[in-house]
Amino acid sequence: MSAKVICIASQKGGVGKTTTAVSLAHGLSQRGKRVLLIDLDPQGQAATDLGRNPEPGAFHLLTMGSSPQEAGFVQSWVRFTGRDGLYLLPGDRQTLSAQTVLNAQDKPISAIRQSISRFFKDGLDYMLFDTAPSVGGIQERAVWAADLVIVPTATEFLSVDGLGKMLRQLSALQEQKKWRGSLLGILPTFYDEQARESQATLENLRERFEASLLPPIHRATLLRESAALGRTIFEVDPLCRAAKEYQALTKHVLKFEGAG
Repeated sequence: MSAKVICIASQKGGVGKTTTAVSLAHGLSQRGKRVLLIDLDPQGQAATDLGRNPEPGAFHLLTMGSSPQEAGFVQSWVRFTGRDGLYLLPGDRQTLSAQTVLNAQDKPISAIRQSISRFFKDGLDYMLFDTAPSVGGIQERAVWAADLVIVPTATEFLSVDGLGKMLRQLSALQEQKKWRGSLLGILPTFYDEQARESQATLENLRERFEASLLPPIHRATLLRESAALGRTIFEVDPLCRAAKEYQALTKHVLKFEGAG
């Protein structure tokens, strides 16, 4: 059985993409799953959040060919995170340069799906992408490579516009590029039940996207502090509200796949 590929994607920055990718990846691995987190964001923040150094693994994934030698070289960039079952293909600023290479080589929409096929025989249960809002066509190719997409959106009015753009991109990929994946859910983030804007935005999301809306992730200082420590929320305080909310997201993903 091939690994399920999940892309965390948004057309707006600052909505908790990396926090969600890292927390979900660790949550799945804590449930006994073998998970590879692939950092396609040039900031390389996924590595930092896991206590690792950003490295050009994603650049090589995006630019190398499919020969056995090249495949072996790409796999050599996979790092064990020190957490059972959780592996990382780190990214860094060189990921930006990969876009130039993709364009120069006129890589198809299926390029990333083809690139990650080298990992399908590694006994993985999940591959997760952390993506940047607009790195040329990298995010588009990452979404096309995914079986499922989670779209985080901060509970503020400006983020809802970015959500609309992301959902239109998913529809266009299905209609024009024959994408066979689907939306796993819209994830409200930075929810503050004391703030009127946050409440109003969440209510708006419920009215417009009720069938696709996941339970919100509340704003939590501890999430920022965990990232600064290079640890996940489950390692800093597994009993706090944020940890329980990301545990609930993990359970939803497993149930979605009939695995929980």
